[in-house]
Amino acid sequence: MDEEIRYFVTYLEDVKKASHNTVMSYQSDLVKMMLYARGQGISSAGDITATLLNAYVLSLEKGGMAASTISRYIASMKAFFEYLVRNRRIEEDPAFSLKAPKVEKHMPGILTIQEMEHLLEQPSLENPKGYRDKAMLELLYATGMRVSELVHLGVRDLNLRFGWVICRDGERERMVPFGSKAGLALMQYMEKSREHFLKEAGTEYLFLNCSGAPMSRQGFWKILKSYAKKAGIEKDITPRMFRHSCAAHMASNGAELHTIQEILGYTDLMSTQVYAGFQKGTKTEYSRVHPRG
Repeated sequence: MDEEIRYFVTYLEDVKKASHNTVMSYQSDLVKMMLYARGQGISSAGDITATLLNAYVLSLEKGGMAASTISRYIASMKAFFEYLVRNRRIEEDPAFSLKAPKVEKHMPGILTIQEMEHLLEQPSLENPKGYRDKAMLELLYATGMRVSELVHLGVRDLNLRFGWVICRDGERERMVPFGSKAGLALMQYMEKSREHFLKEAGTEYLFLNCSGAPMSRQGFWKILKSYAKKAGIEKDITPRMFRHSCAAHMASNGAELHTIQEILGYTDLMSTQVYAGFQKGTKTEYSRVHPRG
């Protein structure tokens, strides 16, 4: 099993571009699971069963381990065995039916789908500012990207033909799909509005303010607040609420947590567990689960 864990760690580092701390957490969790399995006379990942993993989780609970930590261990095991199945190193996933213990968490603040749709209708498409604001709001909801990623987007990060955008979070980047409504809003912005904000030739930022400078986080927040007020939304709306709403709405439409993880750019599956309460990979999957896909 040492070899499988090494392969998985390499996958996290080279393919998922996970942070050092995240990789170390996965490795530590899996090594502890491996030691437990060896204590039961099992040394091969292919011989691990759902019964053994459930017994392992029960031993953690009896040992007084916090529910949040056990949930992290389970997330690590699920990711590990899912990787092994996907790469045909084992035939069945013994962690598939593992249930994380209930963890007391505050559900993230979200907008309902109806509130979101009403908010997205607020920008007026009668002036350049309205086209720009419509494109920003639609793209933020379509992708669940962080507002810091939104305001740092470059024109070259956008692929309108295939409906993808490249998001960057520090040294990591990911390609995220967006649906037809966001695509239309972006196309209209590029064709009818962006040139209005250009003050200097060669500006590569996608979204600009009225001075021709890149849109700031604070500037976007003010824009969002004004449209929320116009829409009659009384919730204390924030850009992060768009991110949570995107994830929650996809989950309620049947999206798997790993799909949400990939789209939103979370480094580990544990981060998406908060959306499990809303639950009933690919571009096709996105179109199925996103309300505006």
